[in-house]
Amino acid sequence: QVQLVESGGGLVQAGGSLRLSCATSGRSLSVYVMGWFRQAPGKEREFVGESRWNGDYTRYADSMKGRFTISNDVAKNTLYLQMNSLKPEDTAVYYCAARGYGTTVWGIWGQGTQVTVSS
Repeated sequence: QVQLVESGGGLVQAGGSLRLSCATSGRSLSVYVMGWFRQAPGKEREFVGESRWNGDYTRYADSMKGRFTISNDVAKNTLYLQMNSLKPEDTAVYYCAARGYGTTVWGIWGQGTQVTVSS
């Protein structure tokens, strides 16, 4: 089983940047697609983007394209979410998740990290 632990959240001013990390442990990640989601207060969880661990596939929600970038460091078993040009509406708890390649269910989740963007 894979375990996921997010970090890197915090308070940032509008227009600033943050990089979130998702440290992974457990079995090989080559059979997984890794994803980022977020949930703002009073709103449903929202898809941010996903990437296959070997890097041959990446997809973003339309509203995140051009501002958010998913990458990973295989040696460190860590997934990243680089967020630039942040807006107050990006304020949310950000979650790292994993699903088996070829499946649609996100079955593994981290505990989340809070990102707050001030205006």
